[in-house]
Amino acid sequence: MTDTPHHLDELRQRIDQLDTDIMRLISERADCARQVAEIKTQDDPQAVFYRPEREAQVLRRIMELNDGPLDSEEMARLFREIMSACLALEQPVKVAYLGPEGTFTQQAALKHFGESAVSLPMAAIDEVFREVEAGAVNYGVVPVENSTEGVINHTLDSFMDSGMRICGEVVLRIHHHLLVSDNTRRDKVSRIYSHPQSFAQCRKWLDAHYPHAERVPVSSNAEAARLVKTEWHSAAIAGDMAAKLYGLTPVAEKIEDRPDNSTRFLIIGNQDVPMSGDDKTSIVVAMRNQPGALHDLLEPFHRHQIDLTRLETRPSRTGVWNYVFFIDFKGHHAEPRVAAVLEEVRLRAAEVKVLGSFPVGVL
Repeated sequence: MTDTPHHLDELRQRIDQLDTDIMRLISERADCARQVAEIKTQDDPQAVFYRPEREAQVLRRIMELNDGPLDSEEMARLFREIMSACLALEQPVKVAYLGPEGTFTQQAALKHFGESAVSLPMAAIDEVFREVEAGAVNYGVVPVENSTEGVINHTLDSFMDSGMRICGEVVLRIHHHLLVSDNTRRDKVSRIYSHPQSFAQCRKWLDAHYPHAERVPVSSNAEAARLVKTEWHSAAIAGDMAAKLYGLTPVAEKIEDRPDNSTRFLIIGNQDVPMSGDDKTSIVVAMRNQPGALHDLLEPFHRHQIDLTRLETRPSRTGVWNYVFFIDFKGHHAEPRVAAVLEEVRLRAAEVKVLGSFPVGVL
C-alpha cells in the first residue's frame, strides 16, 4: 500500500510524456499536410484538397492496426478529427446540410467531415443541391433513407434534376429523446413537436406513454426544440445536438421503437471519386414500359455476380418513361467488371445516369 502513491506519480509522469509526444507528432503531421497543400497548389491552383477515397483508406488502416484498449471506431473518430484539423490548414471545407442547426443531418456532416469543417444550414434539400452546384460550398449532406421509414423521396427526385455526384455516405444511429425546457410543467404536457419521420419512428412509445398528447409535425427536430422553449405545456422529440443547442432536458431517452434505428446520408459534390478498395456505385435508370423490363435491367448484375444493396422505383418526372429505378451496388464504375455491366444496361435501358462511385462508409 505504501508503494501506491509513488507508482501513481510514475504513471502520471508517463502520461505527461506521452501527451507531449502525441502533440509533437500531431504537429508534425499537420506540417506535412501543409506541405502537401503547397505542392498541390503549385501544380494546380484549383487543386482539390479533400480526397474521400484517401480518407477512407486511412481510417480503414487505423481500424485494422488498432489493438485496443480503445474501440476501433473510437480510435478512427479521433483520427477523423486530426485529419479534419489538418485539412483546415490546407483549405477549410465548406459543407451545406439540411438545417436548421441542431438536426441529425448536421450531426452526420460533423461525423463525416469533423468539427473543423465549416457547416452551413439550408432550409430544404434542393437548396443543398443548389449551393453545391453553384460552387458556394464544397460539399452537401442530405438524408437518403431511414431503416424504419424507408427512402427519402425528395433526395432521390433532386438527383433526377441535378448533375451532382455522390462522393460518400454516412450512416448515423438515430436516438430520439423526449425533451422539455426549464419552464415545462412535466405533468401537464399536452403537445409534442417533432418532424413527421421522428413521430413515425417513435409511434409505439408515444401511444403507450402520451396517447392523448397532440402531435404537431414541424419542419425539423431542431425547430421542435426551439418551439418548446416558448411554451410551458409542450415537449419535443429530438436528438442530443438539438437538446444541447437549445438547453433542453430529456424526460425519456432513446424512445425510438427500433433499437437499430439509423439513417443513411449522402455526401454530394462535383468531383469523381477514384477507387478506395471498398466502394459502392449509385445509378438511375429509365426503362421503357414493356414486359420483362425489370428482369432485363437486373439480369446483367446477377450474371456478373455484382451485389445490389438498394433498388428503389420512382415515377418518371418527364412522363416519357414509366419506370425510373435508383440502384446501389457494390463496386466502382472504373472496375472492368462493373464497366461491362453498365454497358449492357445502357443497351437495354432508355437512359442511364451514373450518380457516382464512392467509398463505403467507414464510421
